Amino acid sequence: MAGASTRLNPLQRLMQRSLLAASRLRRGMTLGVRAALIAEGRILLVRHTYVPGWYLPGGGVEAGETTLQAVTREIREETGSELSGEPELFGIYRNFRAHPNDHVVLYVCRDFRRLEIDPTGMEIAEIGDFALGALPEDATPSTRARIAEIGGQAARTEDW
Repeated sequence: MAGASTRLNPLQRLMQRSLLAASRLRRGMTLGVRAALIAEGRILLVRHTYVPGWYLPGGGVEAGETTLQAVTREIREETGSELSGEPELFGIYRNFRAHPNDHVVLYVCRDFRRLEIDPTGMEIAEIGDFALGALPEDATPSTRARIAEIGGQAARTEDW
């Protein structure tokens, strides 16, 4: 109808707000970062205090933070290292095992230095420096898969 009003009555407004809120809940996304700290054929991995296995260091992206800021922060917090050069954005992965809308941004960092900081404690149980060809037996499957992708031994995937 030409000229018909597009104003919503109170019930329609309530329905619209409810549908938008439900949509946000359904489509909400979580975002994390991981870092492959590689130098001279070796890689730094971390073992957390709250889950078994060795992982690439990383964590969640905080509100207002870019993924680069997050990975820089997580590297410092979890390994006591700092970047000396620009990390390479390697890939963005779906991590549906963690959450239906979780995604992980992976950076490869080849230019970094260890600081005189011991990050072990509440979250980090141990930091390990491993040869790329001799990963610890309990390195997680996702950690192994990402390292194989970075090294060209496996094709890149979309799933973490």
